Amino acid sequence: MGSNRLWSLSLLSIISLLLLSAWCALYLQQRVKTTRPLRKAWPFVGLLFFSTLWSGLQSIPALSLSLEPFQSQQQTLLSCGLLAFFILSLALLNSQSRIKLTVYTLIACGLFQAAFGSLMTLSNTEYGFFIPKDSYTGVATGTFVNRNHLAGYLVICLSIGLGMMIATLKTTPSGNWRNRLRRWMTALLSKKILLRITLVMMVIGLVLTHSRMGNTSFFAAMMITGALALLLGRRASRSTIILLTSLLVIDVFIVGTFFGIEKVVDRLEQTTATRESRDEVDLYSLEIFNQNLLTGTGTGTFYTAFPEVRQKDIRIFYDHAHNDYLEFITERGLIGFAPLLIAVILTFIIALKAQWMRKNPLMRGLSFGCLMSMIAMGLHATVDFNLQVPANAASFMLILAFGWISLYFKPQKQSSTLVNR
Repeated sequence: MGSNRLWSLSLLSIISLLLLSAWCALYLQQRVKTTRPLRKAWPFVGLLFFSTLWSGLQSIPALSLSLEPFQSQQQTLLSCGLLAFFILSLALLNSQSRIKLTVYTLIACGLFQAAFGSLMTLSNTEYGFFIPKDSYTGVATGTFVNRNHLAGYLVICLSIGLGMMIATLKTTPSGNWRNRLRRWMTALLSKKILLRITLVMMVIGLVLTHSRMGNTSFFAAMMITGALALLLGRRASRSTIILLTSLLVIDVFIVGTFFGIEKVVDRLEQTTATRESRDEVDLYSLEIFNQNLLTGTGTGTFYTAFPEVRQKDIRIFYDHAHNDYLEFITERGLIGFAPLLIAVILTFIIALKAQWMRKNPLMRGLSFGCLMSMIAMGLHATVDFNLQVPANAASFMLILAFGWISLYFKPQKQSSTLVNR
């Protein structure tokens, strides 16, 4: 399993880097142009480049900055691939049609994961990715090994899907009952209802994961982002309130009744400090951080560094910190972690600004999805390691790209496409 994971990491990174190299070659030949979001995102790219460069320095054996230089080399390659993926997203998503295609592709992937995971669970087939499950039986995991990682992925897809729903809301006055009835019937027969059904199916998959923080972060982020949208948007207020209310009522009280949300509630109620060892893991991880404040232990080395500080009360092997913040900061130190944190905060501000300034429905939908996903992932990261999973990390990088696109995208006749010479 470990060799397969390393192979998938390398393949993802190599493909992204090759595609970026091909785009750069076309740019040097003046056959493509940079986009406005790509030009404006230079602070983000610079911060991630610095953090990746630090990871690369850690991976050099002669510098003795990493406990395991080979693991740091693998993580550096992954970081390069994710950075290349972010740049490509900004460079290639240069039209509304491409943006919509990418968004709906991400939503379709979420639908597949939700449907596959739900069917495997409800039919008692219990297969993962063509392999019988040996853990997390009775809960949805999709093609992931861990149910929490499926929950994190579904939350990303649900966030951008909800943003697209909000982008389709009408801003026209309500009118009389005939006009309302006409609009409701039109909505039922339009593509919007397909998107709404897709969101419901993904919520079913999310509930069936029985992930405590996955479900909590989704509903908390939805309410927080909805409140921000109402405060900043000043448009489609009534429609937004109706949509968010329908999500809470239908998804929680109806979907949850049939698909076991009470099991999620039970897991939340049974969560105590004596039953969970993650609090102790966090405390012991802080010891690693205190011992390697600036430089860290090297990317990808948590599972090597942790046994040196854990006490006898921890009887389970932890290869990850179950807290993305602690894992990043213990491995990269302040030198490598601070740029990542600043880059994410900067993107959040950019998405907030887009929610305030943009009038284009698609751009407002992208900013809503970006904000909601960032809030949800930020909450989930306190108890899990979603960003250590390549699929979730790559999807989150796309969401961050949507944040920059939502503020700076402007339709152009010629942009990053082949130019007639």
